Amino acid sequence: MKASFTLATGLLLLASATAYAEVYRHVDAQGNVTFTDEPMQGGETIQVKPVTTITLPKPEAVMQTDRLLKEVEREGAAYESVTLAHPEDGQAFHSGNGDVTFEVRSTPSLRRGHRYEVTLDGQPVGQSSSGSITVNNIDRGTHNVGVHIVDSDGIQVKSGQPVSFTIHRPSRLN
Repeated sequence: MKASFTLATGLLLLASATAYAEVYRHVDAQGNVTFTDEPMQGGETIQVKPVTTITLPKPEAVMQTDRLLKEVEREGAAYESVTLAHPEDGQAFHSGNGDVTFEVRSTPSLRRGHRYEVTLDGQPVGQSSSGSITVNNIDRGTHNVGVHIVDSDGIQVKSGQPVSFTIHRPSRLN
């Protein structure tokens, strides 16, 4: 029971840590795991991934579904296409630090208040109006990327074809 409480406390510490805070893990002689933000003898530094943030639709926009659906159809129809220019579908490449820059294009260009949104393996990872979104520290392996245009309320108005790519990264094991 005590170990599960300690583990739960540690997970809460990890969840609340900022992207730049250091987190330390220590296992005592009885096997109890402790997480803290202060270094301790025999502890190891834990890499904490940055927290992903997304823009959710405004509640008032979601409550008016009929009007919202018509508006989304109208705004989506204004775009012929939205595509991922980089990486290409099926592409494999090396990235030592796991950073990948996604290049997004649409025809016509983005309307005022709209942004491109990239999803990685189904999770939103970034938005931009410039068409260039860099995601840091992506794990090695094959990933699926989605691309969307979202309006000022954060609602997807147009989606492009998903793309699959493979990233190779060096490992300490090989």
